[in-house]
Amino acid sequence: MVSLREKPAEWQQKYLAFYSSFLGGIVKDPRAMLVPVDDHLVHRGDGVFETLKCRHGHVYNLGQHLDRLLKSCVRIGLVLPVDRDTLGRIACDTIHAGGDPDCLARILVSRGPGGLSVDPYESIAPQVYIVVYQAKLSFMEHQPEGATCAFSDIPGKPPYFATIKTCNYLPNVLMKKQAVDRDVDFVIGVDEAGHVTEGPTENIAIVTPGGILARPEETALLTGTTLMRGMHLAEALVARGVINGLEVRSITRDEVQQAAEVLIFGTTTDVTAVIQVEEQVIGDGAPGPVWRALHEGLVDELERHPDLRTRVF
Repeated sequence: MVSLREKPAEWQQKYLAFYSSFLGGIVKDPRAMLVPVDDHLVHRGDGVFETLKCRHGHVYNLGQHLDRLLKSCVRIGLVLPVDRDTLGRIACDTIHAGGDPDCLARILVSRGPGGLSVDPYESIAPQVYIVVYQAKLSFMEHQPEGATCAFSDIPGKPPYFATIKTCNYLPNVLMKKQAVDRDVDFVIGVDEAGHVTEGPTENIAIVTPGGILARPEETALLTGTTLMRGMHLAEALVARGVINGLEVRSITRDEVQQAAEVLIFGTTTDVTAVIQVEEQVIGDGAPGPVWRALHEGLVDELERHPDLRTRVF
């Protein structure tokens, strides 16, 4: 006989609120934040997701996250059970129910429950689950000296799947495991041709010795919302002379290690300065001027940009 928990476990204390279309509402008790075991999200990874950041009571860049979620749904043949704007309102309502103006919210759209086979048509209907949870400090807030990296040998996803934000994240999990096992902060994926792709949940960019901000082509990686905001901000850095140009192209391992700066972008990490890749020190071993300029620009957007902030509190 298995005993039911009398109170939430310690690790569950960070979960603030949960919406389930299957249940038809929002719950705040972590013990009720459940997904049916026969939902194809659980046993096949059949679903898509996005992670939202709420800062000072405003959700950042909600529209771009919803747009990418819809594109992911289309790519795997999922139809949202609600329209885009309604989903945005449900997400904001769930964040508000959590009561924390500085938090994260993960929207998951699943194939739905209905069976345990691989056949997606046995599911009764797609479902939406939203979990709101406490946000950690961004990487550079708790480690301002910068990050260490290594190259990963975990095979990347085929291009078709790499460009969809699905819930099938086993390669990403193994990459993160590799980073922890190697005692580095991040790992960087490399394809069969020796070109860099992405991290477990992050995008990579470099500043060349000639002052060009370059990012990998999007053919075999997921283009991040934070990366794209960073590239938008970088256009102004060209005009100011902080960098000499922008490029989207293949980037080799050697170019990463010889770069003046290596940058990591992500929703939860914002923009991170890399100070070492494998045994190679990057630049002078400290966060550089391009990182600083992009960091300041992203913080300004998070806290003040009227078109990118959706008020919740």
